[in-house]
Amino acid sequence: MTEGRPIKSVEIYLPSILGYEKIARNAAAAIAQEMGFSEDRIDDLQTAVAEACMNAIEHGNRSERSAKVTVLLTAAESGELEVKVTDEGHTPLPDERPQPGSGEHHRGWGMFFIEQLMDKVEFSRLPEGGNSVRMVIYLTPEAQQAPSAESGAAAASPAEPSAE
Repeated sequence: MTEGRPIKSVEIYLPSILGYEKIARNAAAAIAQEMGFSEDRIDDLQTAVAEACMNAIEHGNRSERSAKVTVLLTAAESGELEVKVTDEGHTPLPDERPQPGSGEHHRGWGMFFIEQLMDKVEFSRLPEGGNSVRMVIYLTPEAQQAPSAESGAAAASPAEPSAE
């Protein structure tokens, strides 16, 4: 998180059953709306959260109903909303992202959409097993420019330079 103090943190546990991703999607939208995000940004957020949860259910947990998906939503006063989606990792994340539309079933769009819709994205395997996707979306470009406690953290989308 940025230097802003967290104002809201919500943790959700979902069973690995498709359809339950809607709960995380709706919770993320409610927090983003309260923070003042635009409808377009909320739509992007909802799509990314749903894709991350569906990937965790289908691929990470192999739709094993007893395996859970954990979603942690943390909002900061600085205008940053962080979403972490973690599975129990029956299948580890691939070393290389699949090309969207590749393979027999033309899959691979989920990770692509997540990376395109969010401001920062990190995919990782957890030491204790499981996979994690950390996504960050900023209320404004100014919030994205704020100094971060994690200044050395890798991100899929670096901050854009200021137009000034």
